[in-house]
Parts: sequence; C-alpha cells; structure tokens
Amino acid sequence: MTEILRKKPLEAVLSQDSGDAPTGRLRKRLGRLDLIGFGVGIVIGTGIFTLTGVEAKQHAGPGVVLSFVIAGVVALLAAMCYAELASSVPTAGSAYTYAYATIGELVAWIIGWDLILEFILGASVVSRGWSGYLQNLFGLPTELFGERSVVNLGSMAITAALGVVAAVGIKESARVTNTLVVVKVAICLFVVVAGAFFVRGGNLTPFVPPSAPASEVATGAGQPLVQVLSGAAPSAFGFAGVLTAAAVVFFAYTGFEAVANLSEEAKRPAKDMAWGLLGTLVAATVLYVGVSLVLAGMVDYRHIDAGSPISSAFDSVGARWAGVLVSIAAVCGLTSVILVELVGIGRVGFAMGRDGLLPSPIARLHPRFGTPVRVTIIATVLIMVIGGLLPLTALADLVSVGALFAFLLVSIAVPVLRRRRPELPRAFRVPLSPVLPIVSALACLYLMLNLSVATWLRFLVWLVVGLAIYVGYGRRHARLRA
Repeated sequence: MTEILRKKPLEAVLSQDSGDAPTGRLRKRLGRLDLIGFGVGIVIGTGIFTLTGVEAKQHAGPGVVLSFVIAGVVALLAAMCYAELASSVPTAGSAYTYAYATIGELVAWIIGWDLILEFILGASVVSRGWSGYLQNLFGLPTELFGERSVVNLGSMAITAALGVVAAVGIKESARVTNTLVVVKVAICLFVVVAGAFFVRGGNLTPFVPPSAPASEVATGAGQPLVQVLSGAAPSAFGFAGVLTAAAVVFFAYTGFEAVANLSEEAKRPAKDMAWGLLGTLVAATVLYVGVSLVLAGMVDYRHIDAGSPISSAFDSVGARWAGVLVSIAAVCGLTSVILVELVGIGRVGFAMGRDGLLPSPIARLHPRFGTPVRVTIIATVLIMVIGGLLPLTALADLVSVGALFAFLLVSIAVPVLRRRRPELPRAFRVPLSPVLPIVSALACLYLMLNLSVATWLRFLVWLVVGLAIYVGYGRRHARLRA
C-alpha cells in the first residue's frame, strides 16, 4: 500500500530530476507566443467545424451558444488550476507530474495513462476528419480518403508527416503550428463577420427551445449516466439539453492541457504558462461562441446539416465561396491539432519513462533534436494504425471523459499542494482557492456524468488495462522505489 501512495519530492520535480536520469533534459526553446500558438493550434479544431451543428440540431437549438459558454467556463476554471501548477512546478507531464507530487504514484499513473488515451484517440479521430475535409476540398478518391475508405490513406499520411515534424524538434513544431493557427483563425474570423450579414432573428427564437421528449430515445448503455442515476425520462432541448450539449462540446476545448506539458521547455515558465493556458481558452471561447451564434442565426436549427454545418449554412444562403474557405480552415485547423497531440504524447511518455513507470529507453531524448523521438515514433505508428483502419468519430466522448477526469484531479491538486507546500513560489495563483478549485472539480464531475454509460464503460476498461500494466511493470520499476 505504501508503494502506491509514495510521492515524488518537489525538489526532484523542480530540478527536472535529470541528474542521473537516463532520458536526459528537455531544452528550453519556447516563448509566450509559441505556447499560445500550441494551445490555439490544438483546441480550435474538430469542434468548431462539426460539433456545433450536431448539438444544435439534437440537443440545444440556438442554445448551443450557451453550451459553448458553459463548457468554456469549466475549461477556464481547470486552466487556472493548470496555470498555477505549471508556473510553480514547470515540468513535462503536466497533470501526471502534479499528481505524482501531491496525491501519489497510483493516481499519477492513472492520469498519465488517461492522458495517453486522450492524445492518441484525439489525434486518430482528428486525422480521419482531416482526410475527409481534404477529400471534399480536392475531390480525392473515397477509397483512400474519408470515412468510406477501407484503409484511410489520408489519415495515415498526415500522421506520418507530422510525426516527423514532432520528432525533429519543438521549435520546428512551433513554427509549423503558428503558421497554421494564423491561417485558420483569420478564416474563422472572416467567416463569422461574413455570416453575420445572413443572420435572421427568427432563427434565434426561441433561443432555448422548450424541453420535449427525445425523438431518438437512448436506451441502456446509450443513456447519459446522470439520467440512469436520477431515473429522469429522456428528453431533448430545454436547459437540460443545453447541459447535455455542453458535456459533448467540451470535446472542442480538450487539448489545452498540452500547453502545460510544455512547461519544462518554456523559457520563462513562471511568467508565460498562465498566458499560454488562459490566452488559449479565451481565444477559443470567443471564436466558438461567434461561430455557433452565426450558424444558429443563419439556419433554423431543425434544418442544420450535421455533417458539414458551416459550409452547408453558407450554401443555403447562396454563398458557396465561403464553403471553400471553411474547408481550408478545417484542413489547417486539424493539421495543427494532430501535430500538438503528437508533441503532447511525447512529453507525457517522456515524463513517465523518466520516472521509471514506463521503460526509460523509449523515453530517451535524441542527442541532436533534444526530443523524445522513440516515444513520438511509437505514438505515430499507433495513431496511423488506429486512424487508418478504425472509424473513431463515435469515440469523441471517450476523449472528453478522459480530459475531464484529468481536469478534476488537477483541480484537487491545487489546494492539496498549497497545504503541503505553502512556501512554494507561485507566479500565478487561482483566486478564491480552495473554493474555485472545488467548483472546477465539481463542474468537471457533472459534465462527466452527462456522458453515456457506454463511454464510462469504455473508460473503465482502459483504466483496468492501465492498472494491470502498472502492477506488472511500473510499480516494480519506479525510480522512487530506489
């Protein structure tokens, strides 16, 4: 029992614990704009182009705007908790390392395993979306691109190419990401401004449609867990529908924690991590709210095309040119998401290998590039196989539950660390602690409960597999055991 509760000394964390580690030390090469670029690069992706239309049509109507606001507030609370920990404990691994220093080894392993799930599945889902948008944009053969392909060559090709970029160096990854971010944000802003001319007030009334029995009643494992626990009758729309949509569109905010993974490579983590995390969330929330408001105002929510909502909305008002811009923004947006996911996986794997919970040879840094090349290559191959062969769009909920679980534990870690180490310098402090961290943890838990029973079951299976690996390898090889 004492083994699973052992904690990594903060002194070892703050020194990157690399004096005798076989993996080496990450290089500090990232500035404030690089961190914000990575954050916006991973957050603004699939959600803005797909989930907006699906949730407006099925659960929230025009109230999907409120869903994005609610999800954004929850994400912002979690981001403040990340910012305090990342600025005071700048190290790779983010939530995994924070838990290791505050709660214990077993919980740290669970979070690290959870982050690997989030990044690998997230990149796999997004790579398939990238392939579909590219197929639509250039009329490529559906046998090799898009969801109808047996082997999705487009998904595999983009993953392989970005895997090389992630392996070559963090600064090279930052340059590619920042370029893609500028393109997609500029196009998204242009689409919001252009779409505003086609907004009709009647489409926004009622803003939150009255609650009604769900047209497609989910049964068994397809029901939200909160519905099973409360015994409430399934319904759509109303404020309950807004909350259900908020739990799903939270997927659109996942990934910002990848910025915290880069704190060990930030030149001035104490000053810049809060800017990177909070700047990402503010920019994403403003864009998401603007796009969802324009979409709901252009088309009656009952007639939204769930497959390609934004481009179809412009088609419906005779502005087909905008559909091309949306596709270009989607390709750029999804490219940056995949790249940052790959970078994030490398840093989590590096941190876990440095601690001995994963084999240290796979986390060793390349002598020239200064990146965890082996972890990055392994992750790239896994994502290529999963994204190339399996239709994973239904697993977006699994990415959400994984991210929310990590956010919940990070929120708990803030007051725990303040109590254990009150003297630790904190460049950024969560206001009203421990109240706001507790609110953040409860909000994350509530959104998790709004996800389906099937999602929870898949998540539990993943955790059981991870626990088996920890018991069989990590517990006995952890460097703290020495």
